[in-house]
Amino acid sequence: MLYYLFEYLEKNFDIPGAGLFSFITFRAALAVILSLVIATFFGKKIIRFLQRKQMGETIRDLGLQGQNEKAGTPTMGGVIIILATLVPVLLLAKLDNIYVIMLIVTTLWMGTIGFIDDYLKKFKNDKKGLPGKFKVIGQVGLGIFVGAIMYWHPDVTVRLEKDNVAPATEITAQVEDPTLEFGPEENSLLTTIPFVKKNEFNYESLISWAGEGAKDYIWLIFIPILIFIITAVSNGANLTDGIDGLAAGTSAIIAVTLALFAWVSGNLIFSDYLNIMYIPNTGEMTIFITAFVGALIGFLWYNAYPAQVFMGDTGSLTIGGVIAVIAIAIRKELLIPILCGIFLMENLSVVLQVSWFKYTKKKFGEGRRIFRMSPLHHHYQVKGFHESKIVTRFWIVGIFLAILTIVTLKIR
Repeated sequence: MLYYLFEYLEKNFDIPGAGLFSFITFRAALAVILSLVIATFFGKKIIRFLQRKQMGETIRDLGLQGQNEKAGTPTMGGVIIILATLVPVLLLAKLDNIYVIMLIVTTLWMGTIGFIDDYLKKFKNDKKGLPGKFKVIGQVGLGIFVGAIMYWHPDVTVRLEKDNVAPATEITAQVEDPTLEFGPEENSLLTTIPFVKKNEFNYESLISWAGEGAKDYIWLIFIPILIFIITAVSNGANLTDGIDGLAAGTSAIIAVTLALFAWVSGNLIFSDYLNIMYIPNTGEMTIFITAFVGALIGFLWYNAYPAQVFMGDTGSLTIGGVIAVIAIAIRKELLIPILCGIFLMENLSVVLQVSWFKYTKKKFGEGRRIFRMSPLHHHYQVKGFHESKIVTRFWIVGIFLAILTIVTLKIR
């Protein structure tokens, strides 16, 4: 809203400084500051409210050190993340941008699913919360929504660099007008493959074998792929939220990386310089992502060991859904296994543990384990590592994976 206000003031009254709001970098800086202030200032008030409503966490006894001390810690703190993200976005972003709209809907959608789950657990004394099938239905619904926008919306376009090298007589013109390096905007299902020189991959190639007309039905493959990505990442974030500060800190590292990708992908000059796909309008997502980063860091103020509040499914499902949708929007979903490697390890540790236990029980009559406990962070807790050390080391791994992801911009 402030963007439109200052745009009006600049056009009609020529107020000094009003033009700053036309710069994404300026609004992104304001977004992260405002979200930090909201999360840290109002976070305390929300925590006190949750305490008054007796929204304390019920701890399932797993025999872990220090576990019982967490009983009664307020949960549903994900509300802090949602509030601190959406307020700056509504104030500073272009609200007619399709990518911003998609991310706002994702935040509210996944936040509602998580909130219902936490509400049933605490207010209705239902330990299971929202049945898993309803969570899956919600994730599928979001996948269909995002897939439909990415496939059919006219504002979702890409521009690729022209294949032919320009003649020497055009070099000066290209420097003055870099748009000459790119072809026209086109609706496309192109995405990016990491570490490959010709790194554009078109989902339509998955069905090209069936003939030219089959491309009209590629959405039948494309949308289920997006559903899988969103479900996997949101569940990975949910599993990672097991010890103080782990999910929030890891997600902040991931989000900072995505902010960089969104900004360069939506900036014609940097897209040309880096020789990457230029995606019009995605630069505006930087406002949302920086607000998201500020909200996560502000929440971490209260969630760091010893935690004063837990995010609950309200926060973890929202975080995973938002990260997945951002990666899809900037055509970097194939980088998720690298960038979200922590989420992937947590997911795999559970899948491997359960699968191996069932297999060995069937074959030997006694279930055997790969890890001492899953998800993976609990394995290290059982081994005797303090949770602060586990969280710090997971953050270090997350930073390494983020740097590796950024490096893919040039290593092909």
